[in-house]
Amino acid sequence: MGGIRTAGDLVLRMQLAKGMKLEVAKAYVAEKMGVTPIELSDCSIMREKRQTLDIGYPMPDPGAAKGIEAKVRIAEVLKIKINSVEQFKRKTGLQ
Repeated sequence: MGGIRTAGDLVLRMQLAKGMKLEVAKAYVAEKMGVTPIELSDCSIMREKRQTLDIGYPMPDPGAAKGIEAKVRIAEVLKIKINSVEQFKRKTGLQ
């Protein structure tokens, strides 16, 4: 499983944020994204899902989420706190 081309970045976030084992993290991310754990490795399925959820993907279309905007959406989808998102919210008064 790769990074943003599939769901490797999201699975790794869950492992780091919640201390989940690999299989548990995959199952959690799959559930939140509405796919099976096997589909997490499929580039075409994940591109479509990432576009639908607007959580960033390689070479995004104009107007698609990038950078901190994508991270904010990732935090919402996975129901986790991401430090850079929390700092951004504090600085912009969004909290």
